This record gives sequence, structure tokens and C-alpha cells, in this order.
Amino acid sequence: MIVHDKIWNGTERAYLGGILVNSRKLVHMFFKTLIYGGLAGLLTSFIVKWGEYANFLQPFDAIELLGVFLFFLGYALVFTVVAQTGFFAYLFVHRFGQGFFKSYWPMVQILVILFALFDLIYLSSKEIPLMFKIGMTIVVLVFGIIIARIKVKETNPSAFIPTLFVMVVVTALELTLVLRPADTAFITLMLVPVLVATAYQILQLHKVTAVDEEHRARIHNRRMERIAKQKEKLEAEGKEEQLKKVEEKEQQIIAAEKEAVLARQRAAREKRKLEQQQRGTKKKRPKKKRKK
Repeated sequence: MIVHDKIWNGTERAYLGGILVNSRKLVHMFFKTLIYGGLAGLLTSFIVKWGEYANFLQPFDAIELLGVFLFFLGYALVFTVVAQTGFFAYLFVHRFGQGFFKSYWPMVQILVILFALFDLIYLSSKEIPLMFKIGMTIVVLVFGIIIARIKVKETNPSAFIPTLFVMVVVTALELTLVLRPADTAFITLMLVPVLVATAYQILQLHKVTAVDEEHRARIHNRRMERIAKQKEKLEAEGKEEQLKKVEEKEQQIIAAEKEAVLARQRAAREKRKLEQQQRGTKKKRPKKKRKK
């Protein structure tokens, strides 16, 4: 569930899994995820299901070829939406897990990741070849580790386990839709767009939640200008009661701006402190020379 709200500076925001995000950026991420996931699934279909296309190339049948093209594109888009649903659901699960398990939440996530990997190999359909299941599990795990390492570089080390959890556990849950029929071709057709869509969303999340300082300042300045004009109009009309309300609102906005600036400064200091600690741990300690 996405709850929309307008915060003090007038910017449209949405609360997604307890995280405050910019609505415009969220919609932009949603459609770009659809595009990337759809294209990934469509390109995969050219490799996995090339025979379906080849049937209508000789002799050439444009209408049937277009039908096959749209079918696999729609197939990829459907599972891209499934990946989006799973990602948004995880944001709520993550918030709940942090509140319920407290400091044990990272350990719980690791245990669930291990169980999900075990499930992909041993608890899925026996009709699927064992080597295919092992290969699929390795691809999911390795791809998840790569995305988690990228996420750590762009944010902080604490993002590794949650990112790996999303890439492995959420993907494993979504794959249950095609693991039962045991068709390896359609499993591959689902796996690729799901991995691409999930990876793009997790790598974009911190950008969606980032605060655009210039945009925030412009909106704040415009709002203060509107309040100033409103005050001049009320003063000219002699409406003292309404003028007092506007002045109170102005003071609230100024106080909220100061609090927001202080919060951003504290966050910046904490980030610099964390980066300094990380650089300090990477430096090698000089070896002590042994006395002869």
C-alpha cells in the first residue's frame, strides 16, 4: 500500500513501506522497470524460443510474427510486474522484521536466504533436471552478490544482506509460479526479467528516497513568496484574524525548514564519519620490525 501525502514544503511524497519517497521519482522508476524488464524478457525469448519466431520467417508471415513478438513481450511485462509487487512487499516485510526481530533481523535474513537456496534445488519439482536447478541457483546467488556489492559501494555496508535477501528470497518466491510446470524454457523466460527488474529497483531505491536540495529550496522560496503576498493582501483588507493565522503558518514553515536543515547536517556528519571509519579499516597496519 502506498500512502500519499504533502509534506511541509508542498512536495508530493508517498510513504512506501515506511520510507518517504518522491511520487514523481517513484512513478518514473515504475515505468523504467517495466521497460527494462520487458526488453530483457523479449531478448531472452529470441534465444530460448527462437524456433517460435523461425516458424513464421520462412515463409514470412508478418501478422503471426507480430503475434509471437507481442506474446513474449506481454509475458515479460507480466513477470516484471510480479517482480515490482514482490519488491514493494519486501519493503513492508523489512520494516516489520526490523521492529519484530530487532538486532537479530540480519541473522534471520541470512537463514532465510540459505533456506531459499536449498528450496530452489531440493524442494522444487523433480521433473526439472538437477543440473538446471543447480545452475539456476548459482546464477541467482552470484547475480545477487554482484548487485549487493554494487549497492554497498553506492550506499553503505549494512545494505549487503537486505539486497541479497531481495535478490535471492524474493526471486525464489516469484519463481514458484513457473517451477511447478517444470518447463525450463519458460523458467528462463521468467527468471531473466525478474532478476533485471528486481536489480534495477533495489539499485534505484536510495536515489528515489534522496532529497533534491535545489528543488526543495525552490519550492520553499515560492511558498514563502506566496505567503508574503497573502499577508500584504490581508493587511490591506484589514483582516487581522486571518493575518495572524497566516503568520503562524509562516513560523511553522520556517521552524520545519530549520529542523530539516539540522537533520540533513546530522546525516551528512554521520555519513562522513562512517566513510572515515571504512577508510581507516582498509589501511594496513605497519608491521613491527623484529629485533635480531
